[in-house]
Amino acid sequence: MANRLDRYEELSRFLRSRRERISPEQAGVPDSGRRRTPGLRRSEVALLADVGLDWYTYLEQGRHINVSAEVLDRIAKVLRLDESERRHLYHLARKQFPLTGSKQPSKVTPELQRFLDNQNLSPTNVMDARMNIIAWNEAYCALNGNLTVMSERERNLVWMTFTSPRFRYLKGDQWELHARRIVAHFHAEYARHVDDPWWSEQFELLSQASREFREFWDSHEVLDAMDAPKTLHCPNLGILNFDLVSFHYLNDSNLTVSIHVPHPDGTADKMQRLLIDYQCQHSEELESSSRV
Repeated sequence: MANRLDRYEELSRFLRSRRERISPEQAGVPDSGRRRTPGLRRSEVALLADVGLDWYTYLEQGRHINVSAEVLDRIAKVLRLDESERRHLYHLARKQFPLTGSKQPSKVTPELQRFLDNQNLSPTNVMDARMNIIAWNEAYCALNGNLTVMSERERNLVWMTFTSPRFRYLKGDQWELHARRIVAHFHAEYARHVDDPWWSEQFELLSQASREFREFWDSHEVLDAMDAPKTLHCPNLGILNFDLVSFHYLNDSNLTVSIHVPHPDGTADKMQRLLIDYQCQHSEELESSSRV
């Protein structure tokens, strides 16, 4: 009970502090003269957010009332909350923070790309909330093929899992478990984005392209995607063993960075050879295209 009280009290303090920092001029409200406290009045916030004054007063007083995500967004807009403050407001109100990845594309900063490039022999990629691979390093291309010449759909991890013969070969005996986990993740995300037509379109395309996708979908499995050792099969070099390390990018939580760290069992040496071969091949392709 104490934790709930603390949360509501913190919500009360947070709303009041943000209300008091917004001037009437900033909110476009006529200033009717002297104010006892700085910032907007509760009545002005309620009016601008299109909620009742009594209801907003109860919310700011920390009373235990229910609030919808739509109303939270209106209040956040009136109080001019930034993304971090909006997330905090949702957390205090115990609401699921809406993902923004489906509304506007995430971008990879130059700093993040340098981080990928510096991983050298560790195949590394960045995925957005739709599981599109939007950034990678040379080691990742050496293992999975040149992503720069692939379409956006071909760079989607779900699509790649079920339609790429190369990807299936790399996964070997681990392919089915990987595929089931990918479908379980896709299933969960689709449920969270039912109003986004991209997910339904992707589902239809995948269902048409792969019988196995539909079979795994119909099983309704719930499987955790765990950072675990990965064994991949390379056509020319044999078995490659990696540890997978993944994390959400601090500046954009819709982005997931995944690093395949080579085991000290000769995998790093094999990756060195694979990377050199890829760089030579890529260089020859560039020279050939420049002569055309």
